[in-house]
Amino acid sequence: MLQPEAQHAAETAQHAATAAADGKFNAGDTIIGHVANSSLDHPLIHLPKIMGIDFSVTKHVLMLWIVAAILFVGITWIVRRYLRNSPDRLVPTGAAAALEGTVEFVRDSIVLPNVGKKWVRAWTPLLLTFFVFILGANVIGLIPAFDVLALAQHSVLHLPEQSFLARVTHGGATATGNFNVTAALATISFLAIIVAGTRAHGFVQHWMNIAPKGLPWPIYFLLIPIEIMGMFVRPFALTMRLAANMTGGHIAILAILSFVFTFATMFGSFAGIGVGVGFSVPLAAAIQGLEIIVVIVQAYVFTLLSAVFIGMAIHAHH
Repeated sequence: MLQPEAQHAAETAQHAATAAADGKFNAGDTIIGHVANSSLDHPLIHLPKIMGIDFSVTKHVLMLWIVAAILFVGITWIVRRYLRNSPDRLVPTGAAAALEGTVEFVRDSIVLPNVGKKWVRAWTPLLLTFFVFILGANVIGLIPAFDVLALAQHSVLHLPEQSFLARVTHGGATATGNFNVTAALATISFLAIIVAGTRAHGFVQHWMNIAPKGLPWPIYFLLIPIEIMGMFVRPFALTMRLAANMTGGHIAILAILSFVFTFATMFGSFAGIGVGVGFSVPLAAAIQGLEIIVVIVQAYVFTLLSAVFIGMAIHAHH
């Protein structure tokens, strides 16, 4: 199912073993194990510390790499294929048409109305990257590839718990459900706002635009601190909105499906099957369908708000 932050594989296995020994299903441990990142104490790939920072690869770092690789290879292949055929076919078709439609949508519907015609070419690449990367990470989080691997590991492969394949099945696959990932994206947006204002007005004037001119001077003692707080509230809102939405949907689906095992543990297998058929599976499928909409909307909202904030820095006099 979908996932974001995880305990170490051994801890998850220990919880499962304890639950199996007690004959009880622990919904909390199961849900946390599916929405958590792997611990830095037990990363998937150990790397040395640089300047005190541990660069070891956790599950969500691995997912960032996978998303980046898929997007880079896929988009490069689409563009190169179109360029090879462009002398004979100027109008793109298939994947190239979908890519062109995405670029035009972000440029004309998100960037242009907010930053203006003068700056649209300057800020479309960054905002388009936001949209495509976040959408890609969200969509890949919907694919239960690691759950299939976990099922194969449990029923067929039986690899040692410390093997890479066994450890990679533990923890969440939706990197945008990790607050560290969304905070990094929001930090880029925050810096882009400062750069946009500086390019449009100059460094000094950009900071002078923090409060409107012509107000009675005592008002500035109240207004300037509020505006400074607002500068940091914007990236905080971007961080929390994306991560919380991507995590919340996954938790809801897992909690609903947990009813099956909870009722089976308490009242027997037939009760669990009845709850699953009559309640959990239909409702979880409906929420999963809603999640398909959510992954698109959240990529759009993050990109739109970033464009709005950049446009506010450029058009400060408005």
